[in-house]
Amino acid sequence: MSAASGTGQSPRIWLIVGDRLGDNAQAETLMTALGLPFERRYVRVKAPWIKGKPKVEPSLHHLDLDASDPLEAPWPDVVVTVGRRLTLVARWVQEQSGGRSRIYLIGKPSGSPRFYDLIITSAEIQIPPAHNVYPIGLPLLQVDRERVRQAAGEWRDRFASLPRPLVGILIGGPTNPFVFNRSVTQRLLKIARNVRERGGTPYFTTSPRTPPAATAALRHQLPSGAEFFEWHRGASNNPYHALLGLADEFVVTGESVSMLVEVAQLGRPLAIFPLPFSTLGKLDQLRRRAARWLYRPDQGASLDSLRSRIRSLGSALHLLPRTRDFTAVHDLLMERGLAVSAGGEIPPPQGSLPDDLSGVVARIRSELLSPD
Repeated sequence: MSAASGTGQSPRIWLIVGDRLGDNAQAETLMTALGLPFERRYVRVKAPWIKGKPKVEPSLHHLDLDASDPLEAPWPDVVVTVGRRLTLVARWVQEQSGGRSRIYLIGKPSGSPRFYDLIITSAEIQIPPAHNVYPIGLPLLQVDRERVRQAAGEWRDRFASLPRPLVGILIGGPTNPFVFNRSVTQRLLKIARNVRERGGTPYFTTSPRTPPAATAALRHQLPSGAEFFEWHRGASNNPYHALLGLADEFVVTGESVSMLVEVAQLGRPLAIFPLPFSTLGKLDQLRRRAARWLYRPDQGASLDSLRSRIRSLGSALHLLPRTRDFTAVHDLLMERGLAVSAGGEIPPPQGSLPDDLSGVVARIRSELLSPD
């Protein structure tokens, strides 16, 4: 049954967003492309749960309700959201509606996938295939081209005197199973020295996740002629979007999928700088890679039946993992000719981005607007 069945009207859709801008961006991109009326509900997570993981259950206990938008009837036909903390809210809404509200989730589900009507999973997310799982290539992120254009205009004169090539070195930070240790800073500095040897300008920008110790080490050891911006909230001189518009090449740390996608969408020469694994992270990565192999689409090969049997057994025993493998994004970008591994020349991209958004939109509109 379609969500608008029998009403002659579009379904009532809530978009639940929070303070994670990257998550919000994916959800906003989807809703803009969907082209249906929706109501935005902002919720603020309490301080202990900004980094902490609340229990997976339909609940609002982790929210600062005074700082959040009201969540009250009439309940929506559909809730669209992304991320663990907001899906708990979506499930609470679903519970209040008597189970009527559908949940369309972007990203890895927390808890059983059966609570979600549609799960949109990009390449790094590894979960078992199912009727309600819609796999895509890259996350539903769209670079703000107008913001890039404006920033490029504002910074053009400031960049004009910098020797070319201007290489944007975009730095994220550690996230499980990756670490950001001394070897990372030394390898980044080596890349910067290589750029200087070519006569160019390495331009570092850090992010909210960059460890302070790494920031200090990089700044202290910068080669002569390198530029450096240390991220801090509210900074008025952040060159990030100007670099997206004006830099000749990019080196991006591999755990930052959003920065990788933005550079790739702009069709700029891109090198992926992989972060190393911790000792336990190496073991954990084996699990992630195994899940990626297990959930690979069938290709008519002899191993297809083996994967199918393992999935069936794992499902029966409730042992199938749900995880992320960021290297899947690296592989996708490199296989399509959109990126290379950092450390050598950075050629112009040779391929094109997958058009996943139109497929997602078609799937959702067919579910919501089709007649019974």
